[in-house]
Parts: sequence; C-alpha cells; structure tokens
Amino acid sequence: MTGHDHSTDHGVCALTGKPLPRRELVHLDALRPALADAIRQDHPELPPHALVALDQIAQYRLRYVNALLQSERGELGALDREVAESLARSELITSNTDDEMDRERTFGQRLADHVATFGGSWAFLISFGLIIVVWMTINQIGATGFDPYPFILLNLALSCLAAVQAPVIMMSQQRQEAKDRARSRNDYQVNLKAELEIRHLHEKMDHLVNRQWQRLAEIQEVQIELLQELRSAQASSDGVARAANSTSRARSEGSDSPRGSKT
Repeated sequence: MTGHDHSTDHGVCALTGKPLPRRELVHLDALRPALADAIRQDHPELPPHALVALDQIAQYRLRYVNALLQSERGELGALDREVAESLARSELITSNTDDEMDRERTFGQRLADHVATFGGSWAFLISFGLIIVVWMTINQIGATGFDPYPFILLNLALSCLAAVQAPVIMMSQQRQEAKDRARSRNDYQVNLKAELEIRHLHEKMDHLVNRQWQRLAEIQEVQIELLQELRSAQASSDGVARAANSTSRARSEGSDSPRGSKT
C-alpha cells in the first residue's frame, strides 16, 4: 500500500530523469503551445503525456520571454531582464519604492527633508513673519536698538538663511526626483509584466479552448459510433424477429393444410 502511494505521488521528469513529487511536474500537453514547442525543439522524442519539472519549465519560459522581448524591442535592458526573470520564476515584481528609499536615507538626507518640509509650510511663514516684526519693533521703538534702520543685520541674517536654505531644498528635491524615477521604473516593469502575463493567458485560454473542442469532437464521434451500433443491433433484432414470425406463420399454415384435405 505504501509503495503504491509512493509511485502515484511521484513521477520522473522527462528532461532530467530525476524523480520528483507530482505537484512539481506538469504534463507537456498541458503547457501553452509556444512553450511546448520550445521544449520539443530540444527534445523532439517527448510524447504529449510526458512530465516536465517546474524548474525546467521556468528556464524555457525565461528563454521564451527573452526571445519575445528581443523580437519586439531589440536589445534587452536591465529592467526587461528583471521582468523576464520574475515572470519565469512566477515572482512578484511590485515594490513600495518610497518606503525602501526612506529606510535607506542618511542623517543629512533626513535633515534636508525636514528642513524642506518646514520651509514650505505656513508655520514657517507665520513664525518668520512674527520674528521680523518683533525684530523691527524692538529696534525702532526700544531704547537700546542693536540694529537700527535700515536693519543691516536683519538683511544679513535673511541673506544667510536664503543661502543655506536653497541648497538644502534642492537636495530634498533631488531625492524626490530619485523617488519619481524609481517609481516610474517600477511602474514600467509592472506594466510590462502585466502585458506579458495577459498575452500568455490568452495563449493558454486559446490552447484550452482548442483542446476542449477536440475532446468534444472525439466524444461526438464516439456517440455517433454508439448510435450506429445501436441501429445495426436494432436492425438485426428486427430481422431476427421477422424471420421468426415468417417461420411461425409457415408452420401454422403447414399444420392447417392437412386438416383441410382430410375433411
């Protein structure tokens, strides 16, 4: 009983000859035609019911996707190769680029982001306006003014603040541009993989529909053969019945004729 279960739960890959669990094997005729044809080009002796391992299917799928992309786009880039590999391994390619870049920020980058965030807020404008008003009021009305009109020290402080704040905001903008580029690359990869997956799904659906039509045609042929056999059997039974009736009639007529002659 145990040996029987082991034989039914395991199979042998037709490409490598290694025994594997059945859940890691797929019939060759169950694959979409383009992928099955690629395998048959290297192994033309394989029957349609041959079992192929999932890792071997992933390698052929990678070759098929690379050939498909090269035929449509020419030379493959790094992003296209990543998409092809993720599609072959059936892995997800989506990622949260913002969180990944935020986790990799240095202290200077975090400081630049905070300065840019505070510098572009209403809190900065209101607080800075209040500081300027208080500064001017103290130096105009106060008895001991340390920066009289035309407020040269205030102008120097504002110039220094603008000179320091502008590069910090530019650093934050560069990081935001890097985020946008990473987001656009991820969107491109996701869209490309979705396009390839949809194309493969259409091929698989067409393959399944064709196989279903073939099975329906075979079932219809079997039904027609059964109907013909039933008709031939019915015809033969009718012939036997007619022969039996004619025989019984002949016997009845033969039994009636001697009685008539005797009378």
